[in-house]
Amino acid sequence: MAKLTSLKSGLQTQPSRLANINPDSWRAGKQTAAQRGYGYKWQKARVGWLEQHPLCVYCERNGLVTAGTIVDHIVEHRGDQALFWARSNWQTLCQPCHDIVKKAEEVARRNEARD
Repeated sequence: MAKLTSLKSGLQTQPSRLANINPDSWRAGKQTAAQRGYGYKWQKARVGWLEQHPLCVYCERNGLVTAGTIVDHIVEHRGDQALFWARSNWQTLCQPCHDIVKKAEEVARRNEARD
């Protein structure tokens, strides 16, 4: 019987996502998500919010009906717990709107601030 040979993996390890964090960012510390406020209390608040506000607000603006999965902070709280917990600063987004549209808005806002 022929011996099977193993193939070397062609996969490369990915660099840590933490390497991309701006060292001046409030996220740059070695805090866990729970230590930054995203623990059990946040998870309960998030579920309650999504039950009351189930649709993505960005999609709704464009006439689409899409279930939201993320409670987004409209204004970046940057660790400010009062702003973090201000429900007037929360909105529901779907994953694509959060990861693409909202991120692009935040980058544009930061670039405008630099100019």
